[in-house]
Amino acid sequence: MDRIEKDRTEKIVKILQAVSKNPAVPDSQESLFDSGYLDSFALPEVVSELEKEFQIRIPDSDLNPRKFETIDRMERYVALAESSAKA
Repeated sequence: MDRIEKDRTEKIVKILQAVSKNPAVPDSQESLFDSGYLDSFALPEVVSELEKEFQIRIPDSDLNPRKFETIDRMERYVALAESSAKA
């Protein structure tokens, strides 16, 4: 994992901790929903915070728990959104 990915992941973890009010750091491949770390009601708040932190736009059509199920998936989604925004 390079420095940019690591920074992005750290920011995502901070967002997850703030939204879930859970100080634990889940494994990067652990399902945040299956583990109870997040529920579907928290997803819009997580997405909103991701948009603010990374200055990206996440369309409503992407508000699917599968796209944001793990920290790794969130990191990849944000990386793709950032690169699309710059293009």
